[in-house]
Formats: sequence, structure tokens, C-alpha cells
Amino acid sequence: MGHVNQRRHFLTALASGLLFILGCSAPTLPLAPPRARSYVGDPDQLVVSTEPAFPPFVYQTATGELVGFDVDLMNEVARRLGLKVDFAYIPFDGLMATLEAGTADASIDAITITARRDETIDFSRPYFSSGLAVAVRRDETSIASLSDLAGKKIAVKLGTTGAELAAQVPNTQLITFDSAEKALLDLEKGNVDAVIKDKPTTLGMLTMANIKDVRLLDQLLTEEYYGIALPPNSPNKPHIDAVLSDMLADGTIAALHRKWFGYDPEPVPEVGY
Repeated sequence: MGHVNQRRHFLTALASGLLFILGCSAPTLPLAPPRARSYVGDPDQLVVSTEPAFPPFVYQTATGELVGFDVDLMNEVARRLGLKVDFAYIPFDGLMATLEAGTADASIDAITITARRDETIDFSRPYFSSGLAVAVRRDETSIASLSDLAGKKIAVKLGTTGAELAAQVPNTQLITFDSAEKALLDLEKGNVDAVIKDKPTTLGMLTMANIKDVRLLDQLLTEEYYGIALPPNSPNKPHIDAVLSDMLADGTIAALHRKWFGYDPEPVPEVGY
């Protein structure tokens, strides 16, 4: 009987030791948060930084109401997550800083997903297909491509992919602008030779400001995709990605595109670059 008890104690100790070893050696898998939430203030209200200067994505009406494709999209994403949205107005070139500093849960503003930006922040999956375009005066005949802008005055907005591309053109004079409307009006008046900007936002501003004597070159300079910008390693990313995928699949994003642009959207991939 004593031998049986000794053997039982030995087997129990051996099993406990093996469990301890396995427990120490097994990797600890991070648990995904069960639901999306704000990590800035009220847990039920996402703080989203944006600059309301990019019609028809994000802009203010004459009465100050914030409207646009991205506004509708962000509100619907939040609704499906059981959250509300608090939009914080920040200049475009400061949006990424709000995410790096943790003062915003997300940014939305027709933001192009790029590998460089992805080094310091996160992005959702793409939700919109876009590209950079060159705007010139309607009677302009000497500019037909990016290379023709050498030695010209080009208007760009700081912090955008258009500004990065324009900087690569030799011997140009870059003119920065705070307002897309002012840049396009300066182009119409002959104060600059071209504006490089995303095609959808440029067309939106031309329509809103009733600018008639400016046109876009036929050939887009880039193929780009917009995503919701997020803080690095955001726990909300899988939840937002899942909702965007659902909205693409159920036709919600296509319906928003028809509402704000009047035609069906181009397909978007699952990754932005």
C-alpha cells in the first residue's frame, strides 16, 4: 500500500511538472478586445480627427454642418460598432500626429494608404479607389504629363501624396495652400501653372466652387486607395476592418458612392499597397 501511494505521489508530481513546463514554454497569445471602444475619452464615443476641407469627402455646409462621403462612412462604421463619433478638426498635415500621440482613435479625410505612413501609424483595409490628377487651365496646351511640369509653379497641400510627387519634378516652384478652392482659383487666374491633388476631391471642389476654366489631364499619375488611419497597433483595427468588409459586401459603400459622386465605385483590394 505504501508503494502504491509513493507511485501515485510521483505521478502527480510528474504531471504537475509537465504542466508547469508546458505553461512556461507555450506562447501567450494576446486576446482581441471583445468590442471596439474609444481609448481617448468616453469609451462609447470615437474621437476622429479630420480637416473639413475636402469636398465631397469631408466639408462644412454654409450652416457649419459637417457632411460628406467620409462623414457618412465613419458614422455608419461607428453605428455598426455600437459607438458614436466626435469629429475633431485638425489641419491635414497634423492628422497623423494625433494618432501617434494617442489623442484620436482614428482619422478620416480621403487619406491615402502608403507604406511610408504605415511605418508610424496603422490603416484599416481600403474602402475607396482614387488617384492623383493634374489640374491645369482649360486653354493650357503645353502641359500633357507630369514631366511637362518641370520649371512650372505647382500648387500642393502639405502632407499629401500630391506634395510628395510634385517635389520629385525638377526645377519646380511648389506653392502650398490651405484651401483647395483657393489653389484652383489661383490656377484659373494664372497665378500657378498646375495643381496636383486627388481626382475625386479636385472634381468635388471644381463643382462646389463653380470653377469653369480648369480641367484635369486624362491620365492619372497614381493609383491610390483610401483607408481609415488608426493609431499604431490599434485594438480597434480588426473590428473596423470587419465592418468595412461588410459594408463593401452589402452594398452600403456603393450606395454612399452613388449618393456623393453619382456613379458606381471602382473595386478596392484588401490591402492598400
